[in-house]
Amino acid sequence: MPSLKDLRNRITSVKATQKITKAMQMVAAAKLRRAQMAAESGRPYAEKMAAVLGNLAGGLVGGVGAPRLLSGTGSEQTHLLVVCTGDRGLAGAFNSSIARLARDHANRLMAEGKTVKIMTVGKKGLDVLRRQFREQIVASRDIRGNKPVDYEFAAEIADDILARFDAGEFDVATLFYAEFRSVISQIPTAQKIIPAELPQADGRGPGADAALEFEPDEESILDALLPKNLTVQIFRALLENAASEQGARMSAMDSATRNAGEMIKKQTLVYNRTRQAMITKELIEIISGAEAL
Repeated sequence: MPSLKDLRNRITSVKATQKITKAMQMVAAAKLRRAQMAAESGRPYAEKMAAVLGNLAGGLVGGVGAPRLLSGTGSEQTHLLVVCTGDRGLAGAFNSSIARLARDHANRLMAEGKTVKIMTVGKKGLDVLRRQFREQIVASRDIRGNKPVDYEFAAEIADDILARFDAGEFDVATLFYAEFRSVISQIPTAQKIIPAELPQADGRGPGADAALEFEPDEESILDALLPKNLTVQIFRALLENAASEQGARMSAMDSATRNAGEMIKKQTLVYNRTRQAMITKELIEIISGAEAL
């Protein structure tokens, strides 16, 4: 049975941990508001960009003259998986769920005889995936510390991907991230970014029946907008990840704080029982000694 000193040390240690988890929960809650606003603000632009490109692509008869970023290389043999996670842990299943989705996708492609290459954004994704796919990892980037995610960082990633695509290093690129829904819900998502998957025009908007002419032509506009769309989609994924990470960390630290409170209650109860037992034992010894005299 542990001594009273050991029990007091345990209770003190758990209380110190509880203070840390509570502080981390409050910090995550403060960061979550800004990250959530940024993610929600980025969605309309990314969606409208994809819709515009979808309308432009719909004007290409049979896809003739479509840029390679839209039509692809004509092969699906080599796949690049761009896995976006965080640099820090203590965020519940946020990092592991994204890495698991990417790992399952990679295993499925390799079982079909495809070649898989992996680019990681964030230390945690690299730590998980290199255990099984060390040879497949071709590049890795870290999130810029505690700085907010910016467009320039997304542009650097997009430029790297485009350079590899132009060099013929892969045929299909898929982006993995967590879509933010709420504090307790972050959905691991896989989005094909090369060739771009664009929404089809539904023909129900204002002026849907009007004949449209583009100046310059659709091919020229797509050539200019598709690389920008790649950057926009990556930027959106990074914003969604930032909000998802803070939401997951807030939930995880809240659970850890409550669990620490339960542990403190249990340890305090054990401490009080042990202390009472020792007092009772000492009283019995005193009474027994007095009676012996």
